[in-house]
Amino acid sequence: MTTPQCQIRADHDAGTVVVYQAYAPAVADPALRAGRFVAPFSLRRMTWIKPSFRWLMHRSNWGRKPGQQRVLAVRITRAGWEEALSRGVLTTSDAAAVARAAVHVQWDPERSLRGAALDHYSIQVGIGRDLIRTFAEEWVVDLTDLTPRVRKIAALVQTGQAAKARRLLPPERLYPVPRAVAARLGIDG
Repeated sequence: MTTPQCQIRADHDAGTVVVYQAYAPAVADPALRAGRFVAPFSLRRMTWIKPSFRWLMHRSNWGRKPGQQRVLAVRITRAGWEEALSRGVLTTSDAAAVARAAVHVQWDPERSLRGAALDHYSIQVGIGRDLIRTFAEEWVVDLTDLTPRVRKIAALVQTGQAAKARRLLPPERLYPVPRAVAARLGIDG
């Protein structure tokens, strides 16, 4: 059975969805202490949220890229996530529509544990300036530092213990999306 090209897979429950972000310690530490995003987190620039843990591991090089050393699980309300999706515009759309959009959506190849591109895609959602305060102050319900877990998984992968590493991955399962939103964002049914 082949995996559909574009589906949202995420850790979610009845009220929340987990997305992942990587930050410098200067941003992550105050946020973790406060339990929400606070200065120096910027409310003036787009922030990208990703429900795919493995994609963020590829993007942040397992939390080793400068400015991305701390990996956070950001639990947000489902209502917020769905608002973001409903306001999203594909980055491949008309440039004027993208420029006006409060939320940008793009699909990038999902990644294996070793970072190889897979034959299906993972969604990235860019929350723009018009919604960033709402994201930070209303949608975020919990922040968890996954950096120690990320280091452990990376070490297991590097030493050829992929099966043990897989057992430590956060769960991700299909996230149901309303048909109209799915059609607009290219999400497979």
